[in-house]
Formats: sequence, C-alpha cells, structure tokens
Amino acid sequence: MKEKKTPLIRLAKRDGLEGWKVWCIRACSILLALALGALAVAVTGANPLQAYGAIVTGALGKPSAIRQTVKIAVPLLGCALAIAPCFKMRFWNIGAEGQITAGAIAASYFALFWAGRLPAPALLVVMGIAGAIAGGIWALIPAFFKARWNTNETLFTLMMNYIIIGVVRWLQGGPWEGRPGSQIIPQFDAAACLPRVLGVHCGWIIVLLLVVFMHVYMRYTKHGYEIAVIGDSMNTARYAGMNVGHIMMRTMFLSGAISGLVGYIVASGANNTLYDGVAGGVGFTSITVAWLSQLNAFAMVGISLLLAVLSKGAETLQTRMSVPASISDIITGILLFCMLGCEFFINYRLIFRGKSHKEGGQS
Repeated sequence: MKEKKTPLIRLAKRDGLEGWKVWCIRACSILLALALGALAVAVTGANPLQAYGAIVTGALGKPSAIRQTVKIAVPLLGCALAIAPCFKMRFWNIGAEGQITAGAIAASYFALFWAGRLPAPALLVVMGIAGAIAGGIWALIPAFFKARWNTNETLFTLMMNYIIIGVVRWLQGGPWEGRPGSQIIPQFDAAACLPRVLGVHCGWIIVLLLVVFMHVYMRYTKHGYEIAVIGDSMNTARYAGMNVGHIMMRTMFLSGAISGLVGYIVASGANNTLYDGVAGGVGFTSITVAWLSQLNAFAMVGISLLLAVLSKGAETLQTRMSVPASISDIITGILLFCMLGCEFFINYRLIFRGKSHKEGGQS
C-alpha cells in the first residue's frame, strides 16, 4: 500500500491564546505594516521617518488639524456602529453608503424648505429624526426581501446604493437645483447647520453617545442576545422560538437609522449642503473598521481615529515632502491588510511537516 504523505503545511484552529500573545501578534503586524510602508516611501526617494512624522504632525500637530481629523473620524465611527449588529447577525449589509445618502436627503428636505418655519433647535431635531427614519426605511427594504424570499442581501444592499445616489443626482439637476444649470443644491440656512462644540460640529457628541448605546444594546439587552443567537445558528434561533425574519428587519431598520443619522450629521455638520458624494465612501471603509474592531464599539473609536489620521496626514505628506498622495493610500492599505491578516494567526496556527514525521500506515 502506497504511503500517504503529510502536507508540507497544515492549518489547525487554535483553542485560544492568552491575551498577551494576542496583543503581541497585533503589535508585530503593525510593526510589519510600518516597515513595508517605509519601503514604499523610500521608493519615492523620501525619508520614511520624516514621512511618518509629516503624517502625524499633519493630522495632530495643530488644533485646526485635530479638528479636521475628528471631522473625518465621526462618520467612519458612526457607520461602523451602524453595521455592527447586522454583521453580528451575519446579515451582510453593504448598503450603508446608500442609507447614509437616504438620511442626508430627508434631512436636506427640511433644511431647504422648513428653515424659516421652525426654530433652529426644533428644525435640527426634525432633520435628525427624518434622517434616521429615511435611512431605516431604506435598509428595511432588503431586509424584508431577505426575510420573505431569502434574497441575497449583499447584492441587494449594494445595488440600492446606486439607486439612491441617482436620486440625489436627479435632485441636483432638477427640483432642488439652485442656480439654473449649476447642478448644485443651495447651501443650508444657518439654522439648519449643526452647532460647533470645541471647534467641531456637535455630531461627534452624538456619535460618542451612540458608542455607549450600541455597547449596551449589543451586550446587555434581549435584542442583542437574539442577534448573537441568529449569528451563531439561524436554526437554533428558530428552535428557540425566535421570529428570525422579524429580528432581521428590526436590526436592519436600526442599522439604517444610525446610518441615516450619520447622513444627517455629514450633510448638516460637515458639508452644509447635499450632493451625490455625500457619503464619501464611508459606507465601505466602515466595514473594515467594524471587522478590525471585532464588532467592539469602543475599539471602533481608536480604529476610526487611526484611519482619520492617515487620511488627514496624507495632505501634509503631499504638500510638505512632494510625495504623491497615493503613497498614503498604499500605507493605509498595507496597514489594514496586516491588521486583518494578523487575525488569521490569532485564530489558526501553521503546522509544518517534520523531516522524519510520516503518517502512512497509521489509522
């Protein structure tokens, strides 16, 4: 009988690592990412240490830079919080971009046409509620189809992004167009703009409150428990008497509502108007934030700030050292790849074939 050879490399699931080993692996992944990023910078002829210094000082060196960095981090954090319960339930919501846009449209309607009819505080509250409801309804549509006919939620939510962006383009060139032919929606009235706190629109306070809310909701409520059970096994959830379809729709409405609230914050706090790129790719980037944080609400704060620092620091890197802005994108990509890749080594180990080890003849 022919001897069966052991594979050169085998994978084995780890039973669990001590906490310090987990953090050692993560620290090594970050150091590897910085080394590879330095190599990319060196190819351009720049000094890697100076480049990293420019990124940090460009994002955190001045109060004005810190404010801009926070402004970038706010929608990232808010959107990551929004999609976390869906991903915990293994409902792959790739439509946060569209849900943000839907919320921004609803908030913009009241900003443009109700600015003189309501006091500023009441107007801002109505805009926020409208944004949350619109985002929730937009997310509820694919959830209903998934619960009723088991459609593919990934494709459904993805395609809905382009539909709602098309709606904004129609509004820009149609009923909400400001100056004829401009394809631009007018700026909001001052009463429809979020007030500033410490130099940044107060959306950062709203998002930090959402961090606490989502932490409690996911870990300590019945709804959070139901989401976790469905994520582990849908059949187990049904056997336990849970209405899986109802829970899916409820969770997606919550996810869309938070995304819609982010759309309101971006439109009213950052842009003070509406345009087709209002989401700015946040809906997709936030997926990485959610996964890197292991769906932990507080961990999302640090990861969102890290990505915001890289994004803001790229501007300084380009102007101060004449390094292409794409280099910052490469550094960000390498960092995210290494941080995601390290989770593989946390959960699995590689077993190499020993020189004298044979499995042939064993039963």
